[in-house]
Amino acid sequence: MQLRAIQRIVGLLLMLFSITMLPPVLVAWIASEATIWIFLIAFLITLCSGVVLWLPVRSYHKELRLRDGFVVVVMFWLVLGLFGAFPFAIGSHLTYIDSIFESISGLTTTGATVITKIDGLPTSVLYYRQQLQWLGGMGIIVLAVAILPMLGVGGMQLYRAETPGPMKDNKLTPRITETAKTLWYIYLGLTVTCALAYWLAGMSAFDALAHSFSTVAIGGFSTHDESIGYFNNAFIEGVAIIFMMLSGINFALHFLAWRQLSLKPYWTDPEFRAYISALSFSAVITTLYLYASGTFKSFGSALHHGIFQAVSIGTTSGFTTAEYHTWPSFLPVMLLLMSFIGGCAGSTGGGLKVIRVLLLLKQGMREIKRLIHPSAQFSVKIGDKSLGGRVIDAVWGFFSLYVVCFSLMSLMLAATGLDLVSSFSAVAACMNNLGPGLGQVGANYASISGVAKSILCVAMLLGRLEIFTLLVLLTPIFWRK
Repeated sequence: MQLRAIQRIVGLLLMLFSITMLPPVLVAWIASEATIWIFLIAFLITLCSGVVLWLPVRSYHKELRLRDGFVVVVMFWLVLGLFGAFPFAIGSHLTYIDSIFESISGLTTTGATVITKIDGLPTSVLYYRQQLQWLGGMGIIVLAVAILPMLGVGGMQLYRAETPGPMKDNKLTPRITETAKTLWYIYLGLTVTCALAYWLAGMSAFDALAHSFSTVAIGGFSTHDESIGYFNNAFIEGVAIIFMMLSGINFALHFLAWRQLSLKPYWTDPEFRAYISALSFSAVITTLYLYASGTFKSFGSALHHGIFQAVSIGTTSGFTTAEYHTWPSFLPVMLLLMSFIGGCAGSTGGGLKVIRVLLLLKQGMREIKRLIHPSAQFSVKIGDKSLGGRVIDAVWGFFSLYVVCFSLMSLMLAATGLDLVSSFSAVAACMNNLGPGLGQVGANYASISGVAKSILCVAMLLGRLEIFTLLVLLTPIFWRK
């Protein structure tokens, strides 16, 4: 373990992260708010901490090993989550636990909040919350497409198994720096286009920028307590639906489609087809039941609320146009279960990822066939390509660890005093990086205990780091020389 190399990188990360405290200073200055000093103090604390870590090891230059990579990735989210909490802790009534929860929720693009009066927050703080999600979303893309494949984990490992063409070791381009740059261009392009679309649909310039940050990041933070429902505008909701769906697609497909100037890479991709099918099925069921149950009097209202919530929760965005957790019968649970599928590998979406769910289903079908024909040889295919046993083993390993972690944390939350529905949905919403849950956590997470919030912070990190990346650090073999 090269601790000095890790220390150097963490120090550099903190120094870079400190710069992100400066745009809110500009926003506070433009809005004539007294919050300037909050972000300046947070900037100085973060910068000085980074310098203190970096200076003693600034001349240490050695290539990272595999184990170092795991530590760096985990430290990236953990350290930035802790330091990102300072503006909330310094300038608001939030406790430090609440501030950490809000910060980690933003950076992991979960969208769960402990703030109850969002409309009353200063403009600079609203901007900072949205910016956290945008930075976290970009970090997720680089992590999923460029970093985790180098460590041998993550959903993009599955993508390599079924994607032909220009992918080299799961990278869009031969060099990881070029891959990261390409992803930035795609991510930035989607953000700018989304902001313009929101503005043209009727949002103010500030709201358009703020919501484009959280939409493309599939985060779900809003500048209003009523989320997207605040605007009561079908055009705005339409823009949100389009960009939530786009952001839930593998960014490598966006790259291929842009480079080939063709939609063919989408339609020939089995994961994309499964993703669209799952969202469509959920939207149809939700719409029909909302109308049949009389929740909305007109079919038009049932249609647009049904489609919006199905896409928002299915992609793990977490925006709302209505209090879906109060909808009748099975709908809230069905929508929550859709978040387990989540977005595609290599997207800003959370959940198990579509490709894993697809492979689990195919593997299940193969086992049924084996019962009927014990001596026959059946292969699991994605498209027309057979997958090896290593990939299937990785999927089952991921799923089993997911179930174990989910079950344990649900029980731990219940032990803090939460009812079972709230416990189950809170862990689901945080591990899937969705945000809003059911029951006591349907609107926000302010009322739960500090211990419960700490557990959910771990759940958010587990979900965002694809479980393996965090749990590997807890194994004794990882620390043996």
